[in-house]
Amino acid sequence: MNEKEISTTHQAVIEALKENHLTSFQILKKIGNISLILILYNILDDLKSMGILKSYMKEGAKYHYLTL
Repeated sequence: MNEKEISTTHQAVIEALKENHLTSFQILKKIGNISLILILYNILDDLKSMGILKSYMKEGAKYHYLTL
C-alpha cells in the first residue's frame, strides 16, 4: 500500500463502499458532501493506486468495491 495520506473525504468514500459495490453516482449520493464528480474520480484513482479499491463493469455501469 502507498504511504499516501488518507483524507476525511477518502475515508467517506471507503465508508460508503463498506456494505455494497457502488457506481460513482451512487457514491456521490451516499456521501453528499462531494459537489464535483472530478474530485470523486481523483479519490477513486488514489484508492486504486493504494490497493484499497477495485472496479468492474456490469450492465454498462462501472462499479467500485473495497479490497480490504
